[in-house]
Amino acid sequence: MAKPGYRLAFVATLLAVVVVLLGAYTRLTHAGLGCPDWPGCYGFLGVPMSEDKQSLAAMRFPDAPLEVHKGWNEMVHRYFAGALGLVILGLAVQALRRRNEPGQPLKLPLLLLAVVIAQAAFGMWTVTLQLWPQVVTAHLLGGFTTLSLLFLLTLRLSGRRPLIPSVPGKLRTFALIGMLAVIVQVALGGWVSSNYAAVACTDFPTCHGQWWPQMDFANAFNLTHHDIGPNYLGGMLYGEARTAIHLTHRLGALSVTLILLALCWQLWRHGLPRLAGLLVAALALQIGLGISNVLLNLPLAVAVAHNGGGALLLLVTVLINHRLRLSPTTAGVPASQLHLNSNTTSRLDLPRA
Repeated sequence: MAKPGYRLAFVATLLAVVVVLLGAYTRLTHAGLGCPDWPGCYGFLGVPMSEDKQSLAAMRFPDAPLEVHKGWNEMVHRYFAGALGLVILGLAVQALRRRNEPGQPLKLPLLLLAVVIAQAAFGMWTVTLQLWPQVVTAHLLGGFTTLSLLFLLTLRLSGRRPLIPSVPGKLRTFALIGMLAVIVQVALGGWVSSNYAAVACTDFPTCHGQWWPQMDFANAFNLTHHDIGPNYLGGMLYGEARTAIHLTHRLGALSVTLILLALCWQLWRHGLPRLAGLLVAALALQIGLGISNVLLNLPLAVAVAHNGGGALLLLVTVLINHRLRLSPTTAGVPASQLHLNSNTTSRLDLPRA
């Protein structure tokens, strides 16, 4: 039976998906500085539309000409992010009020509140530091973190404890490694996006017609090289550094693919075919979207979907880790009991992914 707060957590998770996709859309339409101030837009609560307001906006920010469509892209993202913050605040208040009830998570809602406050700060710095790549990447990671924690809270409040077979402790460790690999790859994707390196290679599987083109890794990943101050819209790195970032993301994708396929095989071997199938489907979707981005020269819809695919893949690994934590381990369990558990699971056609 679902616990109090489940529906609110579920709605918050869906809202977080929308915020992640809107964030991707804002970056990809180069609207990250559509409003040069924060939290308003040219000093207004919304994008200035009348001639008088636009004249005032031009006086306030003479170096940042107003582009209405980019301003709305940015503000719609802020509105949804603000709504999400209020919902998470509601979850935290509810958790505090029900903290003495059995099975009520408390630390997780409070952690979510801390993360969303940090996200608001990173959102502000994204604008005030003019798309500084370090902040933009951290802001993207914060969005994925918020979504993952909300999804985990929803799972915990759902009250569902599916009967799944006993698994070895090593499988839990392997699943954790898989999730961490996805997180690292998401961070690399954020670095690609914040440095405008998505189209640094326009062919696949080679790059500039070579397997190992000329690259500058020193500048590509030198975090101290990116100074605070200049406007990073469009990026500041030259071709060889962007190529290094892009190719590193590809190599990361290959590594993640191998790790997750190995995890799929282990899940299948230990009687969890539905989780394995879900992971394979999410992985295949993300690989297809990534390759399409390169071959089709980063079409907006595919690029946004690729961000969504990354979020989906991360959520699947969160689900797998959550389910495995609910299962008993085989350590210290008699062989006869393991056989009984296996037969019971088979007859019940479980688990449900």
